[in-house]
Amino acid sequence: MLDLTPPEPETDENLLARLRDGERDVFGPLVRRYERELFGYLRRYLGDDDLADDVFQNTFVQVFLKIQQYEPGRAARPWLYAIATNQAIDALRRRNRRLADRPADTVSAPDEDGEARPLFELLPAPGDTPPDAADRSEQRELVRAAVDRLPELLRQTVLLVYFQGLKYQDAADALGIPVGTVKSRLHAALTKLTEDWAGENAECGTRNAE
Repeated sequence: MLDLTPPEPETDENLLARLRDGERDVFGPLVRRYERELFGYLRRYLGDDDLADDVFQNTFVQVFLKIQQYEPGRAARPWLYAIATNQAIDALRRRNRRLADRPADTVSAPDEDGEARPLFELLPAPGDTPPDAADRSEQRELVRAAVDRLPELLRQTVLLVYFQGLKYQDAADALGIPVGTVKSRLHAALTKLTEDWAGENAECGTRNAE
């Protein structure tokens, strides 16, 4: 009997290994596979669509140039994010300024049980009643603004874990730091975000009372 089950798609690791072995025809599929995800990350990181597009292109130029440095079997996603992050840092240094016009997307990360939770739900609520849709939208805007104000190392880690949903180990691999450092940066970032969050809500309450 003919098996009509479609074949499983190749893993990212296999595509990188094949590219490393000189099979250039896999480069296009690899780029397309990561196009939306990595471009979205770079747009949030850089706050500029045009610059993000340039950095995305540079990222895969570097992937092509550095492919012999890829160790077969190594997790592909953090390796690609490491290259993209380094390219983004270089772009910001060249521009010598910090851009922060990222869209206010829903930001989520795994909680202790491995469930994804929006970042604004990890911060203290301003009241006891559940927020309605308008309040939740406003909360996301406040969180976005607070993330923009984080120091670069903290912001970098928050973007990878909370926006992109990388596991702690993958974020650590992407940034070239220990997992413990990822966790400590996230803790510091949440502390700072909580302080900013409380301040923003206090200001809103004052304005509403006037």
